[in-house]
Amino acid sequence: MSLLVVGLSHRSAPVSVLERAALTVDAQAKLLHDTVAAEPAAEAAVLATCNRIELYADVDKFHAGVAELSTLLARHSGVGLEELTPYLYVHYEDRAVHHLFSVACGLDSMVVGEGQILGQIKDALARAQDLHTAGRLLNDLFQQALRVGKRAHSETGIDRAGQSLVTFGLEQLAGREPVEAWAKGKRALVIGAGSMSSLAAATLARSGVDEVVIANRTLERAERLALLLEERNANSLAEGGTGVRARAVRMDAVAAELTRADVAVSCTGATGLVLTGADVAAAVSGRTGAPAVTLPGQAGTPAATGDADRACADDTCLVTPGDGTESPDGTDVLDGTDGTDGPDSGPHIGDAHAYEQHGALVDNSPSVGGGAAARTATAPARTQAAARTVALALLDLAMPRDIDAAVHRVEGVRLVDIESLAEASADAPMAADVDAVRTIVSDEVAAFGAAQRAAHITPTVVALRTMAADVVSGEIARLDGRLPGLGDKERAEITQTVRRVVDKLLHAPTVRVKQLASEPGGAGYADALRTLFDLDPETVAAVSRADHLRDAPGAQAGQQDQHHQNDDPKRGRA
Repeated sequence: MSLLVVGLSHRSAPVSVLERAALTVDAQAKLLHDTVAAEPAAEAAVLATCNRIELYADVDKFHAGVAELSTLLARHSGVGLEELTPYLYVHYEDRAVHHLFSVACGLDSMVVGEGQILGQIKDALARAQDLHTAGRLLNDLFQQALRVGKRAHSETGIDRAGQSLVTFGLEQLAGREPVEAWAKGKRALVIGAGSMSSLAAATLARSGVDEVVIANRTLERAERLALLLEERNANSLAEGGTGVRARAVRMDAVAAELTRADVAVSCTGATGLVLTGADVAAAVSGRTGAPAVTLPGQAGTPAATGDADRACADDTCLVTPGDGTESPDGTDVLDGTDGTDGPDSGPHIGDAHAYEQHGALVDNSPSVGGGAAARTATAPARTQAAARTVALALLDLAMPRDIDAAVHRVEGVRLVDIESLAEASADAPMAADVDAVRTIVSDEVAAFGAAQRAAHITPTVVALRTMAADVVSGEIARLDGRLPGLGDKERAEITQTVRRVVDKLLHAPTVRVKQLASEPGGAGYADALRTLFDLDPETVAAVSRADHLRDAPGAQAGQQDQHHQNDDPKRGRA
């Protein structure tokens, strides 16, 4: 079996295609089940964010695997295969490992160096584990990817090269001004109360806005976030910082709140637009008391507002591990959505520790109150000029988009969305630490490949030692027949001596064959070992089957209680 990844991202596809291909949580679950049910695949995991959709699988045939995975992606994304194919990329074996490790380190993110993709990788692994589609290979791969990502951020200065999309988006709105100077005294509206929205609220509060209003379909979630904002900023006041007012409103109050807001951030899961061109034009008119001026072109038409509560599955979503159930204190663990409960893919808004993680990210941001160095990327000239005269600044971080792109044509309105962020980040300079991270990734890929290759010879080594143990047992039984009067003490000593001799004879060749097998092209050493010692192929296959059954997706559920009792490190969330 071999690792295969088929996917598309902001590097291979336009935002319009990514927007249409976005997978809901239910669609991801169906995709995983259909993948493991397909003939070429034994394991599967989906990494779905605003910037990428990738399907990982352990397959036994490359070409059949590529065809099957591509077809499944097209079927579940709703984009036709012929249309989707030009934007797909394929990575196989070591290249697939290298790709995931690079993603985990933030090298493949829209904002290079951002670290919150680690949360999405955790979520992808947790979902595959919960659905029993991840076996030994994908468990090892994703957990190692998390370790590599953490190593990159702890051993290098990659954080200086990147930041969250929230911070980067606010920088684009601020133009030439520092974010703190631009945000000071402003009134902010945050639409949604999920992971991205909570990060946006924390960032805005930290950057010095006077008020943050959180609008959400489920008012209780918005109220919890507002309460945590005020508690955190009360602590900030006690330490000499500036406070912020925070309050929660329902989604039907967005239109009224938009007439008061200076900046609005939206990241929901609406199937339609949350803010149309007409909505924004009405808000501008409400602020000035005069009709909004529309630049040449159509300002946008009303669209059905969908459920504004789907996961904002972006590389910048911060997720914290959990079990997808009600927490001991009675609050819910969010699934990364803005209003619905579900599997563990989002932050626990009711958990102060999770909120502190948002605050820590903001503290470490290069442009909002901390970080090793400020980001040196500059927005296009038109962005810088517009930032000074804009009356209403909008930041759309949702995929599919929440805000009608036509609001660009409403005078006095500045909109930054995923597409414009992609364009701006393309011109951002690369930090010198990126080279150090690439070295880490290369080293880790080599180590992971060696470990996987060495693991392939383990069944053969086990079969060899089993055969040796059978030979010892047979000879001891023959000795008992020849010397029936042999005492127990003498018999035990002879048995132990024979076993030591066999172990010493086998030790050097088995250790050496594992070393050789870990090298590229070392798979043939297992065949040589089987031939030299005339090992029964069925014995080797039996060991392999036992390993496969133990790690098979379907077997994980049956062994879950035993894993928890034994505290097996290979089971459970990363």
